[in-house]
Amino acid sequence: MSKINELIAQLCPDGVEYKTLGELGVFLGGLSGKKKDDFQNGNAKFITYKNVFNNPALAINVDDKVKIGANEKQNTVQYGDVIFTGSSETPEECGMSSVLTQKTDEKLYLNSFCMIYRLNDPNMFLPDFLKHLFRSDSMRAQIVKTANGTTRFNVSKEKMKSVVLPVPPLEVQREIVHILDRFTLLTAELTAELTARRQQYEYYRDRLLSRSNTVASVPLSELAEFTYGYTDTAKEEGDTRFIRITDITDDGCLSPHNAKYISLSEDSRKYLLRKGDLLLARTGATYGKTLYYPSDEQAVYASFLIKITLDNSRILNRYYWHFSKSNLYWKQAKKLVSKGGQQQFNANAVERIVVPVPSLDVQERIIHVLDNFDAICTDLKIGLPAEIEARKKQYEFYRDLLLTFAETGAIISDRQTDRQTDRQTDRR
Repeated sequence: MSKINELIAQLCPDGVEYKTLGELGVFLGGLSGKKKDDFQNGNAKFITYKNVFNNPALAINVDDKVKIGANEKQNTVQYGDVIFTGSSETPEECGMSSVLTQKTDEKLYLNSFCMIYRLNDPNMFLPDFLKHLFRSDSMRAQIVKTANGTTRFNVSKEKMKSVVLPVPPLEVQREIVHILDRFTLLTAELTAELTARRQQYEYYRDRLLSRSNTVASVPLSELAEFTYGYTDTAKEEGDTRFIRITDITDDGCLSPHNAKYISLSEDSRKYLLRKGDLLLARTGATYGKTLYYPSDEQAVYASFLIKITLDNSRILNRYYWHFSKSNLYWKQAKKLVSKGGQQQFNANAVERIVVPVPSLDVQERIIHVLDNFDAICTDLKIGLPAEIEARKKQYEFYRDLLLTFAETGAIISDRQTDRQTDRQTDRR
């Protein structure tokens, strides 16, 4: 940090110049005139919306392809370009940035839901500096304000031209990149280790839950009862949490984000949950995901969920929850889900799932082993997830600190104010 302070004191003692995006560059569109068939067996690399959204530095080793004709004129992504997503369901997710930080001879074509921002002078910024800058809180706050809409929000290119950014000297940019890249590298290493632990968990889970000649395999219809959820409108406030499909994470856990509520009534009381209850997502792309309700918080489950009430004299809830994440479960679920229109995984399909049911003692031992693996992989209070979360917060703190610069004009104004104050004090 001291080196950055020294560089700023030496190279820009009166503050950093700020410019608008409109002053520094131009916006270009993604692909145009393409049909669905053009994305089958393509001949050129294609940058997807998801690639831009998920990666501050654009991923270019991709398998996504698009057909491009020999004389076709389309914009391509160049080294140093900043890519912005154009639209989203919420303004907070609009205008997410990704920067091409690697030099490549391959042509990269951009999807039509994103736009390219190209600097007039590519030597003004280090691409690696921009990948951090445009994800900082101060820049995101400006970009979010450029989005308009009701059910879907779209970034305005005209408003984007007014977004203001600092232009520090390249030496300052280079030192900031050096510091921030160390944080992201450490997070990447921890994430890779977490991926390996998850693979280890999946391996032992599938081995422990695999059917064998010594374990009875029983249809779920003989082990459980199924109850569809309650229909109501989710609200921001209420006395009872309303559990919806979107509250179930990919790991079958309860999401801590975007909780919704209802007011408990006589009708909804029968849908109250207890800690350890199982809820199944029965429709859409999330079908088949099973939640083990982990809380004593008062909650009611919504109509697109099914409560699975197991016969605990034969099978334990936590054991079934681990089974619901196994390959054995998903192979069956994919065969049983309805294929026409929106996917449906209703009780008449779920009850045909076949479950290996060892003795309760064996189930308890399996739960103990898999819970330990699961905690290492998913618990935000311990293990690798906690470490990764801490490193991300640390990175975000230093990113926003290092990317906040005093503006040249503001420094001059402050000095003039200080001088006026000194003169007034002297007169007194």
